[in-house]
Amino acid sequence: MSDIRPTTEFTRLTQPLPDLSAWVACFRDAEIPVMADTADALEAMREREDDVDANLIGEMIADDPLMTLKVMAYGAKNRSARVVTEPETVTSTLVMMGISPFFRAFGPQPVLDDMLADRPEALAGLNEVLRRARRSANFALSFAVHRLDPDAAIIHQAALLHDFAEMLLWCQAPDLALGIREAQRADPSLRSSAEQRRRLNVELLDLQHALMLEWRLPDLLVRITNDKHAKQPNVQCVMLGVRLARHTSAGWDNPAIPDDVSDVAHLLNLSAEATLSLLRGLDA
Repeated sequence: MSDIRPTTEFTRLTQPLPDLSAWVACFRDAEIPVMADTADALEAMREREDDVDANLIGEMIADDPLMTLKVMAYGAKNRSARVVTEPETVTSTLVMMGISPFFRAFGPQPVLDDMLADRPEALAGLNEVLRRARRSANFALSFAVHRLDPDAAIIHQAALLHDFAEMLLWCQAPDLALGIREAQRADPSLRSSAEQRRRLNVELLDLQHALMLEWRLPDLLVRITNDKHAKQPNVQCVMLGVRLARHTSAGWDNPAIPDDVSDVAHLLNLSAEATLSLLRGLDA
């Protein structure tokens, strides 16, 4: 397998942009790096293209939120007008694209570690968000499977992508992302949305929603990633997965966890004791 990676020039933002439309335009056209394991696995698969299929590639991509985002955005942008039903997952997008066209469209990928090699604090911050996203997706998928939800795969993907705007901020504007993190560490009572508005002139959830519309991501994915639809069970799977991943990121003694357990128990129709046992088992 070749170990040659693309030499991509990364341009960083050091000052906040004026408004939502400016942020959308910036992130819409920016190069998105991926995890090193994803980039390496992609090149290994490229060398045996005839032996891989959509499921195998989809499973490889499933733990990488940013590669997932790239594939979904590319697939939506390049979907044929003859396609009546839009693909809603990475695997279905790959089926629509075809294996050879996928490898032509996605050459050797830029890597997160290279992009932030000179900013280890920012790379660590981004890796925290990526780890949280994978845990969120694991929780959400388990809730969906327990409920026999037919959209379990989409729920997993929605939880994985729930904080992708924050990931892009770490990639494209590490100084701004670090500033927000340090402010919140200094004053844990700060609301994330208020601090984002103060430092970025935009809330990341608003930016994320606008980007999903800009990239024409699947309607169902957009809807269940939107916390405003919180009464819908599939959205609750995502929201509770995200909440649990945040609250348990440093262990299971966060004072917010009992409320999370109660809400999950209600969603899954389980006792609080059974729910906590389930959750601890998932995180083992």
